[in-house]
Amino acid sequence: MGKIIGICNQKGGTGKTTTAINFSSFLGLAGEKTLLVDMDPQGNASSGVGIDPQGKKSAYEVISGDAQVEEAIYSTDWPNLSVMPSDISLTGGEVELVSLNQRELLLRQSLEKIKDEYSYIVIDAPPSLGVLTVNVLSAADSLIIPVQCEYYALEGVSKLIGTIELIKERLNPGLEIEGVLLTMADFRTRLTLQVIEEVRNYFKNKAFSIIVPRNVKLAEAPSFGKPIYFYESGCVGAKAYLELTNEVVGQVQEINNFVKQRG
Repeated sequence: MGKIIGICNQKGGTGKTTTAINFSSFLGLAGEKTLLVDMDPQGNASSGVGIDPQGKKSAYEVISGDAQVEEAIYSTDWPNLSVMPSDISLTGGEVELVSLNQRELLLRQSLEKIKDEYSYIVIDAPPSLGVLTVNVLSAADSLIIPVQCEYYALEGVSKLIGTIELIKERLNPGLEIEGVLLTMADFRTRLTLQVIEEVRNYFKNKAFSIIVPRNVKLAEAPSFGKPIYFYESGCVGAKAYLELTNEVVGQVQEINNFVKQRG
């Protein structure tokens, strides 16, 4: 049975979508059949792997009951990686879902139908704590929480942790925190070092050892519709997400074998 990992932080600009794109692509490189589910109405995870949602079934149709989950899954150009895209219609879906019974469980019920077909399902949650994010939390087995290395790094994370505890009590008792990922680190600044210390003191062993640095290539890659490995495989951002994948699933050797085969 596949594992569902949500990438969540209700604060925008933390590297959430960048993490979803590149973590899922490295899982595919490791030989794991992976599905990236875009639950952010901005649709950046979809475009970031080269999928234009226009004219396609999307996560909106799935959770609204207008399409079967299989109808909204599309292959990408990247090994072992498929995507369920999103678009701006999901914004209206957030309002529509409020009146539905068991609205918090719609995504889980859809993904349960295909969970066995994938090794991993990675969900990019929207930057909010609305019903779409609650659906992600209810569907996920575990969460990766990206936290930007900035002054207010932990502001809002406490609200997310509180929401996670409520979800565990009422909807998804098996939900766990896979880890907290520090992102956009500028090691030249004292602030970054202070934030790293603060986050690690707060989250203890739930903080990943790898820290994702600020890297212009990571920012550029989505505009080309490419995960970072296929845009600039040797950059520090690519190496960071390779190591994150190793921390989560320990598949770096398989990825290295793939790289050798390509080269």
